[in-house]
Amino acid sequence: MFVSQENSRFELQGHSQISAAMKVIVPNLNFVKTPAIIKVIAFAIVALSCFFLGKYYSDGYQQLSFFSTFRSPQTGSAVGVSPNVGKFSDQNLNLTAPPPNTGSPPKNSNNAPPPDVERMGIVNDEGAMTVEFEVGEFDPDSMEDLGNSDGGEEKRVGSRDSTAKIEKFRVCEAGMEDYTPCLDNVEEIARLNSTEKGEKYERHCPEKGKGLNCLVPVPKGYKHRIPWPASRDKVWFSNVPHTRLVEDKGGQNWISIKGDKFVFPGGGTQFIHGADQYLDQISQMVPDIAFGNHTRVVLDIGCGVASFGAFLLQRNVITLSIAPKDVHENQIQFALERGVPAMVAVFATHRLLYPSQAFDLIHCSRCRINWTRDDGILLLEVNRMLRAGGYFAWAAQPVYKHEENLQEQWKEMEDLTHRLCWELVKKEGYIAIWRKPLNNSCYHNRDTGVQPPLCDPNEDPDDVWYVGMKPCITRLPENGYGANVTAWPARLHDLPERLQTIEMDAYISRKEIFKADSKFWHEVIDGYVRAYHWNDSNLRNVMDMRAGFGGFAAALIDFQVDCWVMNVVPVSGFNSLPVIYDRGLIGVRHDWCEPFDTYPRTYDLLHAAGLFSIEQKRCNISNIMLEMDRMLRPSGRVYIRDTVSVVNELHEIAVAMGWVSAIHDTSEGPHASWRLLRCDKRL
Repeated sequence: MFVSQENSRFELQGHSQISAAMKVIVPNLNFVKTPAIIKVIAFAIVALSCFFLGKYYSDGYQQLSFFSTFRSPQTGSAVGVSPNVGKFSDQNLNLTAPPPNTGSPPKNSNNAPPPDVERMGIVNDEGAMTVEFEVGEFDPDSMEDLGNSDGGEEKRVGSRDSTAKIEKFRVCEAGMEDYTPCLDNVEEIARLNSTEKGEKYERHCPEKGKGLNCLVPVPKGYKHRIPWPASRDKVWFSNVPHTRLVEDKGGQNWISIKGDKFVFPGGGTQFIHGADQYLDQISQMVPDIAFGNHTRVVLDIGCGVASFGAFLLQRNVITLSIAPKDVHENQIQFALERGVPAMVAVFATHRLLYPSQAFDLIHCSRCRINWTRDDGILLLEVNRMLRAGGYFAWAAQPVYKHEENLQEQWKEMEDLTHRLCWELVKKEGYIAIWRKPLNNSCYHNRDTGVQPPLCDPNEDPDDVWYVGMKPCITRLPENGYGANVTAWPARLHDLPERLQTIEMDAYISRKEIFKADSKFWHEVIDGYVRAYHWNDSNLRNVMDMRAGFGGFAAALIDFQVDCWVMNVVPVSGFNSLPVIYDRGLIGVRHDWCEPFDTYPRTYDLLHAAGLFSIEQKRCNISNIMLEMDRMLRPSGRVYIRDTVSVVNELHEIAVAMGWVSAIHDTSEGPHASWRLLRCDKRL
C-alpha cells in the first residue's frame, strides 16, 4: 500500500510538471525568439520533466549502470562493475516497448529490502560478544599445488603491488650445518666471568649486525626424513652425521648404527630394557599418575635421545624433552629428527622459558644435575614449573645405591624436598616419586626461619624471558587456579581458570574471545586439511610462531593430524602460556628479534598469523625469515597469514631465499585486508 501511494503521488507531480512545461512551450511557438535566459529555463524544465518521468515510470526495468571499481584477483587490473551485477541484462539493445507493469514491485526493484549480510566478526547485533560467526571456506579447486613450480617461481592469487626485488641470499660456508646462533656464540662465551654453574650453555646471542645473514647449508647426503611413526625407531645417518652418542651410550641401549641409519632401541641409562617397561613400572608405583588422563604434559630433563617422551606419545602424553648443547650436543637434534617434541634448554642461572604450573609430571633419569646445590635453587625452579599436585620422578644412583657419598646425597634430597612440602609417595628400585602440595597451607605451617622462604607475593612466576632463578618457593594461587585442570582430553576445550589471570585488555569478554579463537582456528584448519590435504602431507614437527591461546594446535588435534605443535608466545604480546599448558599443550616464551633455541632443519611446518605486522615495528623481518629458513627442513612448508603489504614484502624475501611461494586470498575473500603466503622449501 505504501509503495502504491508513493507512486501515485509522484505520478501527480510528474503530470503537473509536464503540464507546466506545456503551458510554456505550446501556446507560444515563437519562444525561440525570446531572450536566451528564457530558452535555458525552458530547456531545464523539459529535462527535469523527462527525468522524473523516466525515474518513476521505470521501476520494472533495468536501471542505468553506474560503475564502481573492482580489482580482479586474477589479473590485478581494475574493472568497472555495475551495481546490477548478477541481474539479467540483454546486451543487444532492445528498443521495443517495455513489458507492462504488473502493479507489484519486482524482485530487483529499488524498493525491495536489501539482502541479509552475513556477519564475519564476534560481535552480535546488540554489540555483545558471540561465537556465532562464519569464517568462510577455501575452494579446493582454486588452491594451486606448488609441486609443479620451480624454485623461486611466483604463483599467487590476489593482487600484489610491490615491485621491489631483493637480492638472493648466499649459502653459508661449510661447517655451519648445525649452527645455532645463541648457543654457538664462541666470542661471547669467551667473555664470561664464570662458567661453573653452566652459564656457557645458556643463551648468548650475536650482537646487533652480527646475526645470521646467509642460508645454513644441509649436510652432505641429506635425505627427506623418514616419516612418522617409523622415524621413532630409525633416522638417516646422513641427516645427523654424529657418532659421539653411539660411542658413549651405545651400551646403554640408547642408539646404534645399522647400515645407513641410526636405530633407537628405546632404552636409556636407567631403563636399558626399554621405555615401555619403565613407564609401566612408574604407573604401577603411583596409579594416580594415570598417563593420558590425569597426566597429560610432561617435562623430561636430560632426555638423551628422548625415548622416554617418544614412548609416552602412544599413551596420549606429550613430553617436552630438554637437554643442553653440551658434550652430548646432538641429543636434541636426534630427538627432533625422530619426530619427538624437544628443545635445547639448561638448568643453570636463568629460569627456563616455561610458565609456572606447566607440567603434570617432571622426570629426571640420570640427568646429571645436582639438585641440592646453592640451597636447592635448581629444584626450586622445578617446583615453579610443576603443577600443584603434580609429580617429580627421580631415577638416579642416590635412590638405590648404598655408598656413603651417595647416601649422603639422598639424605640431602630428602631434607630439601621435605622443606619444599613435597610428599615422598613411593621409593622403589631405582625410582623415587614425590608429589607437590595442592595449596600453600604446608608452607605457612613450617617453623619460623625454615629455608627456602616463600617468594614475594608480587613476584610474577610466569615472567621468564632473561629472568634469573629465584631462591624461594613459588606461591600457589590462593584461588586454586592451575590445580583444578580437567582430565585429558576434556581439558583441550574446557575454559582454563588461568584465562582470568592473563594480562590483556579484555576482562569480561575474554571467555568469549577464547571460544571465538577456538572456533576460528577450527574452521581455518578444516579448510587447510581439505584444500591442502594436511592429513596426507607427512607433517610431524610443527611450530606456531604466534600461538595466542593455542587454538591452531587444538584444531590440529581435533582433525587428527598426526603431529605435535610447539606453541611460541612472543614477548611482544600478552603471556598466554599458562592457558596453553592448562589445555594440555606445550609451548615456550620467545622474542623473535632473536634466534630460537633449536637446531637447523628441525620443523616440517612453520605457521605465523599476524606475527610480522607486529614484530616489524621492533625486529628486522628479513632476520626472522632467515631464522625460519634455518629451522625449516628441506621439503618443509611455511604458512603466513598477515596484512597485504606485509605479505607482499615477505613474498619477495621468500623468493630471495629460494623458497617456492604463492600468495592466496584468505577464506574471508579477495577484499579482506589479509592474505595467505604459502611457501615450500626445496631440497
